[in-house]
Amino acid sequence: MSTKVKKPFKNPLTHHSTPFLLAPYAALFILFILIPVIAAVVLSLFYFNTIQTPKFVGLENYLNLFTNDEVFMQHVVPNTITYAVWVGLIGYVAAFLLAWMLSQVTKLPRTIMALTIYAPSMTGGVLLSTVWKVVFNGDQSGYLNAALLRFNIIEEPVVWLSSSEYLLTIMIIVAMWSSMGIGFLSMLSGIMNVNEELYEAAYIDGIKNRFQEIIYVTIPSSKPQMLFGAVMAIVNTFQSAGVGVALSGSNPTPGYAGQLIVTHIDDYGFIRYEMGYAAAVSVVLLVGIWILTKGANLVLGSKDE
Repeated sequence: MSTKVKKPFKNPLTHHSTPFLLAPYAALFILFILIPVIAAVVLSLFYFNTIQTPKFVGLENYLNLFTNDEVFMQHVVPNTITYAVWVGLIGYVAAFLLAWMLSQVTKLPRTIMALTIYAPSMTGGVLLSTVWKVVFNGDQSGYLNAALLRFNIIEEPVVWLSSSEYLLTIMIIVAMWSSMGIGFLSMLSGIMNVNEELYEAAYIDGIKNRFQEIIYVTIPSSKPQMLFGAVMAIVNTFQSAGVGVALSGSNPTPGYAGQLIVTHIDDYGFIRYEMGYAAAVSVVLLVGIWILTKGANLVLGSKDE
């Protein structure tokens, strides 16, 4: 009686097929990330007004940006730092604290509150600016002016969105209101999936309160989700930077009060058509985002990766 020898199972997803499986991602990465980045770096070395032939100027655009562009150094850089600290850093901490507080309540209320907090991030820029324009309208019909006039806090309506004194603050409020996006949900998911036995073991080892629980158990156990949330916070901070133009209706913004690095790029690229200079500013922005992302990865990334 002969025995039939089984053939070894061949996994179709072997290392030989890996290049084929990676081909779509590689094609999209090259087409939408690598080529635009290289094009921006090359274009930043030229003077190009979209009409005449590009003229090679070397590092002149970068020198002008840091030595001759008073708007960039006096308004754009301070505004961007302030905006990034509030919307990026403080908004990230607020997202984590909200996620942690929601993890302490039961399922149904948690789901409702999570959707309520997440919903503003799904609204489009047009709807976002429309809603807040009604709140900060500069006449008596604006909700804020109407409330302040009713309680005799102000004597006449304040033109909030055209004031260089208030515009950046309003931008930060609007951006933080809509900043609880996918990063917030990621952190909530990470906190919810922390092994309960770790908390029990931590209390046996000497942890005495919730703050120590967060520091020694929650954060270390949800680092991958927190890293993803940090990267999304960095991206969303600069992605939402056009809110100042949407609210004020002009670029440059009144008194350059809401002028951020992204709006500076739009100003030179799509209003003045100085594409080489705009490309130089975009390269500076790209380097800044890369440094911030590396910093987040250094703090929250795994040492084994």
